[in-house]
Amino acid sequence: MSLYDNPDFFASYAQMSRSQCGLDGAGEWQQFQKLFPDLKGKTVLDLGCGYGWHSKYAVQMGAEAVTAIDTSAKMIETAKAKNADARIDYQLCDLRAFGYPENTYDVVISNLVLHYIEDLDEIYRKVFSCLKSGGSFLFNIEHPTFTAGVGQEWITDENGTPLYWPVDDYFYPTLRQTMFLGHKVEKYHHTLTQILMGLKHAGFTLEAVEDALPPPNADFHDEMRRPMMLLVRADKP
Repeated sequence: MSLYDNPDFFASYAQMSRSQCGLDGAGEWQQFQKLFPDLKGKTVLDLGCGYGWHSKYAVQMGAEAVTAIDTSAKMIETAKAKNADARIDYQLCDLRAFGYPENTYDVVISNLVLHYIEDLDEIYRKVFSCLKSGGSFLFNIEHPTFTAGVGQEWITDENGTPLYWPVDDYFYPTLRQTMFLGHKVEKYHHTLTQILMGLKHAGFTLEAVEDALPPPNADFHDEMRRPMMLLVRADKP
């Protein structure tokens, strides 16, 4: 069962800004949005669609059809309730088990999902195969310096003031455990080389790589001293 189907965890997730306010509540959206190609008349695959905010954005921008998958039944149920559209086909499916029909999609989106995947290269190959020539793969993944953090927590002084962000075993891509919304969460740490060169080896051309900046009103110690996310656009020649 997906962690997101745990009632307590999902209830906590539902209180987050990105859950209640959609894309406007996601601090990285202003940057991520600028990486999107023209979506008018395009076919889109949304891997790990969550509440369906990116899928709904795609059809609002003129996408002809969106296939949106997620491994969480609660996510799919919520997406259908909040962001239903005749052009969006929501499916309960793990992205590793999806069929990835060849030369089908113009754009593939993945938002904050790939750090749950051990074998990035496999997903890259599948996404490359299902994209049409000239298609784009846009994804947002937790930053390697964030996933390499010890417990993904600051080291603080006796008053709780953050001193530094520890990075440990950076060059060892392994399963990591952290606490998120009061629950133990398992993620995979991938190095920057893995994330970017894996795309190149799959056949992609890198178009943009950006450290996600915090929103203007972010607390300095919580957000400004280390990047949390990496934004990438890779195109299929």
